[in-house]
Amino acid sequence: MHEVIEIPVELTHFQLPEAVHARLQLLLDRQDADEILTPMEKQEAEGLVELAEFLSLLHLRSQTVTH
Repeated sequence: MHEVIEIPVELTHFQLPEAVHARLQLLLDRQDADEILTPMEKQEAEGLVELAEFLSLLHLRSQTVTH
């Protein structure tokens, strides 16, 4: 049996703040340009990508539940 988890509507529309998105894009652009990222920058980029993917998944799941 699957447990239903209620997701607050406000969370389903949450997106990365513009400055955070810009930072992620900067790190990804530097990586694409074959610049070496520091270990801290790599960890930051990976965390931001995971967060962005989680928010996208949350948004998609909320659409399938409400439609």
